[in-house]
Amino acid sequence: MTTTYNNLYLDARKQLRTAGVESAALEARELLCCAAGKSREQFYRDMALYASDQVERTLAELVERRLAGEPVAYIIGEWEFYGLPITVSPDVLIPRMDTEVLAERAILLARAAGAGARVLDLCAGSGCVGLAVAANVPDCRVVLADLSEAALKICKQNVRRNDLNARVTCVQADAMADPLPALWDFDVIACNPPYIPSDDISGLDVCVRDYEPRSALDGGADGLDFYRAIAARWGSALRLGGSLLFEVGIGQAPDVEDILVRNRFEQIQTTADTQGIWRVVEGVMNA
Repeated sequence: MTTTYNNLYLDARKQLRTAGVESAALEARELLCCAAGKSREQFYRDMALYASDQVERTLAELVERRLAGEPVAYIIGEWEFYGLPITVSPDVLIPRMDTEVLAERAILLARAAGAGARVLDLCAGSGCVGLAVAANVPDCRVVLADLSEAALKICKQNVRRNDLNARVTCVQADAMADPLPALWDFDVIACNPPYIPSDDISGLDVCVRDYEPRSALDGGADGLDFYRAIAARWGSALRLGGSLLFEVGIGQAPDVEDILVRNRFEQIQTTADTQGIWRVVEGVMNA
């Protein structure tokens, strides 16, 4: 044992940087914490200590997987979203900072709806958006809905992991079909649907194209299939004055605004993410 945790970290960071990984420092830390079975706090505390040969070998294997294109979140099995630890697998999309804008808008609207607000996270995936709402609006009730049984399994793990069993339930539902009778009277429906145009998927970064579930990416020929179906079908699941919120891809906001208008939604507004990209489009159902 001749290598400290700090030296292992620096070496991993260098390898990732050389390979062009933008967040090399963060990813090197996460991979080393996983290899050593340490929390971030323990990692920083133990940086000057020597690592075992086993930890060094395990880290080398994890870095090799990352350099082959596998996303670090799938390698370590979790990622952070809105301050919450979220379990992930290749059955669900990796939570992204862009999506925190959707969570933030849903949180604000749930708070405004008052005690007992009902929130639906449609196309929930890992459940990260709905769980962020539940964690930050203590008197609301949240439903996580997804068509994928594998995704719902991850949702349930994340509900338990974040101690939100009392206020969050998981339901199988097809966003492209009419809502189930049990899914009604929501104050907020938040949705991050598949929105990549089918022909664009082959050009995505390898870590997305080859690892993340295509069913959570493919939004049809123009990327707008889910927006059309949900806006047309799911307004009936909202209370009068309830809001439907969508995350959208780059350049899609005007089309999604138009889809909401054509489906009798009012008070349309769009919110940008931290990069200045129009990221969340929402409307209110008053009819």
